[in-house]
Amino acid sequence: MVLTPSIPEALRWLCQATSDLQAASNDILHSCPNWVLFKVHQALEKALVAAVLGRGEAFAGHRGLMGMARRLEEEEPELRGLVLEVQWLCDCGVDGKATQYPSYHPFPMTPSEAFPNVDEEEVLKRAQKVLVTLKDHVGRK
Repeated sequence: MVLTPSIPEALRWLCQATSDLQAASNDILHSCPNWVLFKVHQALEKALVAAVLGRGEAFAGHRGLMGMARRLEEEEPELRGLVLEVQWLCDCGVDGKATQYPSYHPFPMTPSEAFPNVDEEEVLKRAQKVLVTLKDHVGRK
C-alpha cells in the first residue's frame, strides 16, 4: 500500500505512534520486557513513517527502522543523532520479530525470556526522545 504524503497523514501516524508508546509504558515492570520492546518498535516505526510522509515522500514499503533513520538523517540535517538513538534502541532489543517469535532465539528460549536485563525505563525514555524529535520535525514542515 502506498501512503499519500501529507502533513495530516503524518500527524495521523504520529498520533498512533504516541498511543503505541503509551501502551509500552503501561507494560513497564510487569515482567514482559519483550512486549515493551515490541511496542516501542511499533511506535518508532510509525514515527519514522510519519517523518517520511511529512517530507512529502510517498511511503511505499518498509526499509526497517535503521534504514528509515539513516535516510532521514542524511536528508534532514536537523535530525543529526537520529541514527545513533535508533541504533541504541535496536541494540537493546527493540525489534518487530525477535520480541515475538521463538525462532529468533536458541531453543528452548522464548521471547518472554530473552530480554531479562533490559532497562525498560531507559528504553522508554530514549524512545520518547526520538518521538518528540520526530514530532517537532514534522511540526516544522
